[in-house]
Amino acid sequence: MKKVIYPKVGGPESIQIVEHTLDDLASNQVKVRVHRAGINFADLMMRQGLYGSNPNFPFTPGYEVSGEVMEYGEHVNWIKKGQRVIAMTGFGGYSEEVIVDAKRIVPIPDSISYDQAAAMPVTYGTAYHMLIHLGGLKPGDSVLIHHAAGGVGTAAAQICQAFGAGLIIGTASKPKKEFVESLGMYFVDKDQDDFVEVCKNLTEGKGVHQAIDPVAGKHLMRSYNALRNGGKLHCFGASSAVPNERRSMIAAFNMWRNTPKFNPMDMMTSNKSVFGVHMGRMDDEAIFENHLSDLGKLMEQGKIKPIIDSVWRFDEVAEAQRYIHNRKNKGKVLLDFSPNKD
Repeated sequence: MKKVIYPKVGGPESIQIVEHTLDDLASNQVKVRVHRAGINFADLMMRQGLYGSNPNFPFTPGYEVSGEVMEYGEHVNWIKKGQRVIAMTGFGGYSEEVIVDAKRIVPIPDSISYDQAAAMPVTYGTAYHMLIHLGGLKPGDSVLIHHAAGGVGTAAAQICQAFGAGLIIGTASKPKKEFVESLGMYFVDKDQDDFVEVCKNLTEGKGVHQAIDPVAGKHLMRSYNALRNGGKLHCFGASSAVPNERRSMIAAFNMWRNTPKFNPMDMMTSNKSVFGVHMGRMDDEAIFENHLSDLGKLMEQGKIKPIIDSVWRFDEVAEAQRYIHNRKNKGKVLLDFSPNKD
């Protein structure tokens, strides 16, 4: 079978596709024939060597896939061959076949497509974990969403609406204004507008209840300042370290240097909270399984629907990543590993 590898630190042109043979199944594992693999911004950071939790080079990226069960170990008795599933791979998802622990497998109904299934775990799982599990979003709450046209941004907007949020503010580049507004958000031009001022003006000077920030660096403190007393800030990325497809150590250094160190006493005085979120590093699989179960119900009820920007055949992975580097995507970008190009 074929898989994608990052052989070394580099640009998209460094990506390779190689032949590979999987190891034998352990008794608690499941082999999945991959149909779709999700691309996340973290995958791009890993390729540039700017993501602290990735394996040593060479390695295969990919947190999430959808596909069908090929085989399963003798201690796995709740699944069947041919069953449609989501698999949380951690790493290794950019592959025609994957082997994962059965605890990281979630069955999907026939009503959910492979595209929708592969778009859910990281983007919707992250948004749900931040806004609902940690943030306790309530009807009428106000939320600031950065990178509002991206995978997590579009998921967050739909989750906010599903739970009755009031004001939803989304930042993005000007060409994405109409798209962001179509999702029910108040658009803020990330290059021209002061989002802190906008948040204050739209909330009678109080600020928003929650903010989600995948940018980091000095941007993070501005998001913190956009919160009201009692507000919650969720940090889940560092896109400012990756301004384009070429690694910039200056940009990475500036991101780390400018990322604020929050003072617990100041946080106590303002009743503000700061959460760091990395779903790929979460050890408690039960929490994530519950998230996916809740999200599946919301999807079946028609309250959320993953927005798929595009699906690229896996041998076009370099072009797909360049597309994301250039901030062109509106929603989730997927890789197609299906045997029949479904």
